[in-house]
Amino acid sequence: MIIKNAKVYTPQHTFAVRDLVIRDGRIVFGAPPLEGEEVLDAQGLYALPGLVDIHFHGAVGHDFCDADEAGLQAIADFEASKGVLAICPATMTFSEEILNGIMDVAAAHQNTSGADLVGINMEGPYISPRKVGAQNPKYVMGADVGMFRRLQQRSGGLIKLVDIAPEEPGALDFIRSCAGEARISIAHTCADYDTAKAAFAAGASHMTHLYNAMPGITHREPGPIIAALEEHAEVELITDGVHIHPAMVRFTFNTFGDDRVVLVADSMMACGLPDGSYSLGGQAVTVHGPRAVLTEHPDTIAGSATCLYDCMRRAVLEMRVPLESAVRAASENPARSIGIDRDYGSLDAGRYGNVILADKDLNIHTVLRRGQVIVG
Repeated sequence: MIIKNAKVYTPQHTFAVRDLVIRDGRIVFGAPPLEGEEVLDAQGLYALPGLVDIHFHGAVGHDFCDADEAGLQAIADFEASKGVLAICPATMTFSEEILNGIMDVAAAHQNTSGADLVGINMEGPYISPRKVGAQNPKYVMGADVGMFRRLQQRSGGLIKLVDIAPEEPGALDFIRSCAGEARISIAHTCADYDTAKAAFAAGASHMTHLYNAMPGITHREPGPIIAALEEHAEVELITDGVHIHPAMVRFTFNTFGDDRVVLVADSMMACGLPDGSYSLGGQAVTVHGPRAVLTEHPDTIAGSATCLYDCMRRAVLEMRVPLESAVRAASENPARSIGIDRDYGSLDAGRYGNVILADKDLNIHTVLRRGQVIVG
């Protein structure tokens, strides 16, 4: 496959009109055309790398935590149709017994058509009982190294992120013990500035859905967000138009830099479906437009109903984030975060030929998975 005349997003984070050549599913540079090779004319279109979502829960009526192979494949197929070609879905706060079943299904999954399952984000249960958000407080527990390692073994090494509230008993010891086995992310926390600094010193390097379920910034209590800034941590942003004000989105890109921001969808099973009643982590959720809330606690946001591509698009068109920065934050940065950037997240030589062709308004025209057209 040769994609000609596209405005290609380059490894230098700029756009340049050039041809993309995909052979055996991967991008190659400088290769002469082959006789009979398929040519796709992308005149006037952007060529973007396939996106990588490292924090979402489900879509099209299915939840990753359902521990159902058919549901997982349906999620993967939907995500791929939206240009998200590598997924690292998140678990919720559950018991080890329930998490075992989720790990078993993930380890056995063999994707044939949709987004590649490249990891698992273990969002719970090592969180603060005072910042549960839409998590189930019944299953919140202290950090447990043995439990994590049993789950990691069961998953076949798929757990790439572990979320933790560092102020809870045993959390800092957990970070010291496990930081070399998965990326540790501060999440659902009441941590102050000093505790967050200690967590980063112990090996944490990531912040889960920045601003949500954590203390804010004040001039006398700078909190974990300023600690993350000073320690050069990666920070997730949900740009669905519900979780974070557009001014704060711009502030984050300008302050942290577009090399450290990771766009995530945090979407739940209602993504891709109409308004209505759904569930997340065993709790009832009501969805109206882009807003998903706990039915019994309507002031509590329960994930999003927006896929990562639409979050990225909204960041550009509605929040005035430069396209180059938004693309980087939804592709290269998350791929690097979980250590899959040799295969995913850019259109550099050697990466999979995962390509989104989009018009000037970022409407998807074509999606290619490893050089094969799956949309368009």
